[in-house]
Amino acid sequence: MAKTRTQYVCTACGQVSAQWVGRCPGCKEWSTLQEERLAPPVQEVHQRRGAVWTQGDGKAQLRPLAEVVSGALERFSSGDAELDRVLGGGLVPGSVVLLGGEPGIGKSTLMLQAAMAMAAAGKRVFYVGGEESPEQVKMRAERLGTVGEGIWILPETQTPLVLEVMSTQQPDVVVVDSIQTLFQPQVESAPGSVTQIRESAAALTAFAKSRQVPILMVGHITKEGSLAGPKVLEHMVDVVLQFEGERHHAYRMLRAVKNRFGTTGELGLYEMQGVGLVAVDQPSEVLLSAEGEEALSGSAVGIALEGVRPMLVEVQSLVSTAVYGTPQRSGTGFDLRRLNMLLAVLEKRCGFKLAAKDVFLNLAGGLKFQDPALDLAVVVAILSSALDVPLPAGTAFAGEVGLSGEIRPVPRMAQRVSEAKRMGMTRLFLSGHTKWEGAPPVGLECIAVHKVSDLHGRVF
Repeated sequence: MAKTRTQYVCTACGQVSAQWVGRCPGCKEWSTLQEERLAPPVQEVHQRRGAVWTQGDGKAQLRPLAEVVSGALERFSSGDAELDRVLGGGLVPGSVVLLGGEPGIGKSTLMLQAAMAMAAAGKRVFYVGGEESPEQVKMRAERLGTVGEGIWILPETQTPLVLEVMSTQQPDVVVVDSIQTLFQPQVESAPGSVTQIRESAAALTAFAKSRQVPILMVGHITKEGSLAGPKVLEHMVDVVLQFEGERHHAYRMLRAVKNRFGTTGELGLYEMQGVGLVAVDQPSEVLLSAEGEEALSGSAVGIALEGVRPMLVEVQSLVSTAVYGTPQRSGTGFDLRRLNMLLAVLEKRCGFKLAAKDVFLNLAGGLKFQDPALDLAVVVAILSSALDVPLPAGTAFAGEVGLSGEIRPVPRMAQRVSEAKRMGMTRLFLSGHTKWEGAPPVGLECIAVHKVSDLHGRVF
């Protein structure tokens, strides 16, 4: 019998080392190497797994690329409009989707809702529950709606048994909750380890590709927010989705980190309610303050664009004198490094002395945005709070701020203007370098500014 050997694999970059070291020699991260027992030879593994592992007759097929027919991908709906939007139009047969997110954010709820919707549409859906008992899954399903006949529960954690059931029963869609609970008995490591996650994911991926069955997998994340397990896991799957949001807020955002069948710029927005996750069709209406509220200083409206969806976001700022000498900088939903850059621009280019001030920034709704078009709204919100002067009602902002204090144009301005008009905005501040596609908009006063230093006199 061959002697068992071990190696150490970095969970961040996949670097392999013969011995354990505190710092990964590849990505320079600390304490990321995990012990891994080497698997048996490939031929022996194939013999153990049998036909479930191999594709077709097990022989390599060489085809001229010119003879391959490249038609449109045949998709089918997941039953969730927001999930379909992020996936690029629906599920592709044979695709493998990995969903990650913090504990309690609603990953299992989202997958179970999609499974129930597809089952109601006539699909045969298998729900592999490795973390919860069938009774727990049934309780959640009853809370979400009516449980149809097309969804089947499989409470199993051994990967070969799961593959055997799927091979004989022939499902249309498979949901695995979660990939960290599955394990290969022939691999000498604990469930959830680097080796087990990689081997189980590889077996499921091979099944999906050979049988043209889409598989949705739920994955855990680390305390840093990245997907738990080996980095190669993200390369093995076709789509990586990230479910974001604050547990104490009602709204959740679904983003695509990787998508081989579509764009990664789309965004899905949900609201957590007692009946489950409800899609938000008009995000601008939930991200702005209610009408009739008293206007306060430090609040500005920015127009962000996620994918092809423009949305109005309320930016809230609070500027106060630092009590303990060292000023605090805090940004919720906004990049803290970019906030520090904008504060430096205000002090250098506009003469506002903010070095001894505490600055707190918050994007309403508990959501996170990366669109640089919010820079102008952030700057105006900080100025409004520092001067203690509220902004006029019906004013919105869209522009990127550069290091020299110039205001740069942002893409797809026509869509942003259309959303601002729909939400009742009367004035829009934007870059003076904006080039319109066609005639300028009618019914909305567009005020062009070139420098941050011009904002004070033009806005207030």
